[in-house]
Amino acid sequence: MNIFAHNRIMVIGNNGSGKSFLSKQLAALTGLPLVHLDVEYWLPNLTRPPDDWWRQKNIELAAQEKWILDGNFPQGGAMELRWAAADLVIFLDVNRFACLAGVVKRNNNGRPDGPREFRETFDRRFLGMCAAIWRFRRSRKAGYLASREKNPETEFFVIKGRREMHRLLKEWENTKC
Repeated sequence: MNIFAHNRIMVIGNNGSGKSFLSKQLAALTGLPLVHLDVEYWLPNLTRPPDDWWRQKNIELAAQEKWILDGNFPQGGAMELRWAAADLVIFLDVNRFACLAGVVKRNNNGRPDGPREFRETFDRRFLGMCAAIWRFRRSRKAGYLASREKNPETEFFVIKGRREMHRLLKEWENTKC
C-alpha cells in the first residue's frame, strides 16, 4: 500500500493497540497534520461532551483537506462522519494481551496525546478500561467492521500486530527516500 497517496487517514483500534504511536510516525512520514481525538473529545475535568457537540466537532474536523485522525470515539455517529470523509482507515487489530500490556506500560505517565489531566492510574476507571480492552472483539470490533461495509469506497487496511506495524513503518520510510 502506498501510504503517501492518501490525504485523510483515520487510525482506529483497541485501547493500547498503538494508535497514537502509529499516527505520530505516519504524520512524520507523510507531513499530514495529526489530530489526537483524545485531546479534542474530553472537556475540562475529563467530562464527556454532549453527543451533538461532538458530532459538530467531527463535522469540522472531517471537513479539513488533510489529516490523520488518531482515535475512536464513535459517540453521536462521529465515527461514521470521519469514516465517510477518510481516504484510508487503518484498523489496528492487535492481540488483547498486547493491548493490556500497552496500557499497563504507559500507566501513571502523562500522555502527550491526551488532556493534561489524563493520567491513567490503577483505579476503578483504569480497571474499566482494561475490561473494555478484554471485551473489544465481542463489543466494538463488530461496529468497526459494520462501518467498513457502509463505506466500501474507503480503503481499509488491517494491521495485525506491533511487529507488522514496525515492518510497515520501515517499508514506508524506505519508500519515502
